[in-house]
Amino acid sequence: MAAQVTAASTTTPASTPSSSASGPAAEPELPPFGPAAALSCRECGTRYPLSPVFACLECFGPLEVAYDLPTGDPEALRKQIESGPTSIWRYAPLLPVPADVATKPNLHPGWTKLVKADNLARELGITGGLHVKDDTGNPTHSFKDRVVAIALEAARTFGLTTLSCSSTGNLAGAVGAAAARAGFRSCVFIPHDLEAGKVVMAAVYGGELVAIEGSYDDVNRFCSELIGDPIGEGWGFVNVNLRPYYGEGSKTLAYEIAEQLGWRLPDNLVIPIASGSQLTKIDKGLRELIKLGLVEDKPYKIYGAQAEGCSPVSAAFKAGHDVVRPVKPDTIAKSLAIGNPADGPYVLDIARRTGGAVEDVTDEQVVEAIKLLARTEGIFAETAGGVTVGVLKKLIETGQLDPTEETVVLNTGDGLKTLDAVAPTTGPTATIRPTLAAFREAGLA
Repeated sequence: MAAQVTAASTTTPASTPSSSASGPAAEPELPPFGPAAALSCRECGTRYPLSPVFACLECFGPLEVAYDLPTGDPEALRKQIESGPTSIWRYAPLLPVPADVATKPNLHPGWTKLVKADNLARELGITGGLHVKDDTGNPTHSFKDRVVAIALEAARTFGLTTLSCSSTGNLAGAVGAAAARAGFRSCVFIPHDLEAGKVVMAAVYGGELVAIEGSYDDVNRFCSELIGDPIGEGWGFVNVNLRPYYGEGSKTLAYEIAEQLGWRLPDNLVIPIASGSQLTKIDKGLRELIKLGLVEDKPYKIYGAQAEGCSPVSAAFKAGHDVVRPVKPDTIAKSLAIGNPADGPYVLDIARRTGGAVEDVTDEQVVEAIKLLARTEGIFAETAGGVTVGVLKKLIETGQLDPTEETVVLNTGDGLKTLDAVAPTTGPTATIRPTLAAFREAGLA
């Protein structure tokens, strides 16, 4: 690992040619990473220059982006954000991207719907208010477009030529689409047994799609080897050497939820756990909003959601452990099937610090929850959304979540990607002859 970090750290941001002394004055060059100041180790605090590295040389802890965030009048910053584009780029002043990022060729994800879910709230007995943050409106119909958009801009700055990733499905499609739009080569790696819909969506963008025999954790290990090999020179693995930038895309979910609620925080958030990065970065985003004075400082609880067949973080939380023991995934929720989640320990810290919890549900409960959300709110969630709604239901039934408080639950992907999960128990109400008599005989009149 240390050798990988050292090799990557020699890469420097691509430079922009400047005009000669005798030529016309050049336009002021925009900082390529906006307010980002450095990379900082989450464990020991050691800081590094902004570059495509992901692990600390001192303690091998994960690196994340550290900022010099805007200071001054929060109301002026709010107005600046509100006047921005209807995408994640309205938050460019808070992200590791240049101020003119919205003018570059990318997919412009974000600003998806926050649905007031009154029907589902009544079904579950929630009286304090319930919203579904529905990220199916993104370009490839999952939240992964957010994180890839930030990683793409880092790859562009560092002069990388190939976008890559290890993926449980949604990320592969997001990388393929973003690379196609930006003119990058893409080569993505997936487990061999993914849902057919996700395989097709990842392949249709024309990049290289490689299926690896094994689980996601096997795919991830392979990618870690590839990035340290000369074959991987010039490659930007969005969730490996570009991971510090990639992770920042999840903060935009926190920003949007707060803004769409009228610049305030909900009492509770229920968030799915795969690697755990999304949950940790949403918490980071909420804390940044408070620090900037964009929202009132108030307590909030964060709840993590896993499928029972891949629930190492939930098991550790319930056992009172600080270490997450890896498991072999066995669940229909393949987008969450990461048996050794990198951010698992940090998820535990956040759940405990905020007074939340980490819970899990069976595959049967996942399917029931998918149908419940579709029946009550007209939102067709993929299996990850079934996990979060199923966990929300369980949290209320077990008394872990107060139904009189305002709650936001995340749906991170489109159900059309995971049709196999619901197809066996979903179909026509009846098959009849094309006559009114047959309609009446079927009891449908």
